[in-house]
Amino acid sequence: MNTATKLGAYVAALAVVFGGAAAIGTATGPVGEADDGGHGGHGSHGSHGGTPAGAAVPGGLQVSQGGYTLHPQTADVRPGVRTDFRFTIDGPDGRPVTRFTPLHGKRLHLIIARRDLSGFQHLHPTEVGGGVWAVAVVLPKAGAYRFFTDVQPEGAKEALTLGVDVAAAGDFQPVPLPRPEQVAKVDGYEVRLAGALAPGASSRLTLSVSKDGRPVTDLEPYLEAYGHLVALRQGDLAYLHVHPDGEPGDGRTKPGPDITFYAEAPSAGTYRLYLDFQHGGKVRTAEFTVTAGPSSAPVEQGGQGEGHGEHTH
Repeated sequence: MNTATKLGAYVAALAVVFGGAAAIGTATGPVGEADDGGHGGHGSHGSHGGTPAGAAVPGGLQVSQGGYTLHPQTADVRPGVRTDFRFTIDGPDGRPVTRFTPLHGKRLHLIIARRDLSGFQHLHPTEVGGGVWAVAVVLPKAGAYRFFTDVQPEGAKEALTLGVDVAAAGDFQPVPLPRPEQVAKVDGYEVRLAGALAPGASSRLTLSVSKDGRPVTDLEPYLEAYGHLVALRQGDLAYLHVHPDGEPGDGRTKPGPDITFYAEAPSAGTYRLYLDFQHGGKVRTAEFTVTAGPSSAPVEQGGQGEGHGEHTH
């Protein structure tokens, strides 16, 4: 079987596996908020992800929502090759949207993860004219990747998280999801996670950053916060985007070492957490695997997780 055929078979299998996972998620707990594109609220920044039973779907599972559609214009993305990826957000009239309300300092956020939850990237494309967005993308390995856009078109009631699959052709070799751990090490930093996800309820998560055994107390503001947390559900990649309690300059939030988040897991299951933080002028990402449900327990002591190094944002 050639590599293109292998990838085709893999994507076809995904349709079955993730379709079933979405159905299971619906059966096991509340899965989203129909009105706001999967965005709820908590504190000054908000916790993205809804809770009401019987709601439609969480954020990121739809390519089109509320009349707005994520429309990729780049068809050929090769693994390991720098690609000028272009896309539009088309409005209810079918035309590319050109006016957006900024979200956390940016008009559009692009999140990328491979379907096995590896290869996470948080990018900020540039509008190059006529509602066309462009960004240099490198998909490190072959496989199907999910591209998420966090946007709020001007005039839309709420922010939207739209998602679409992009395939990097080749011989797909899945990466096993790392087991749940308390600590992630990235580029000389250690990030410790305390807290647990509870399905359908607000959960307090605290991430503490240290370097060389010393707490980092001078984290730098990044996108109007001291840290940003994205959570993806294993199986269908349901998307949560949460922000910390408090913000720089509010008179009460310290620049580390602790960053506290309030997040809602839409259902029981396993989630991959990605924490972006900035220190020394560089943004880094620490990653954790967390289980929400009866078997989950508060993370207090344990071993080592994983993280990525410096990101270009």
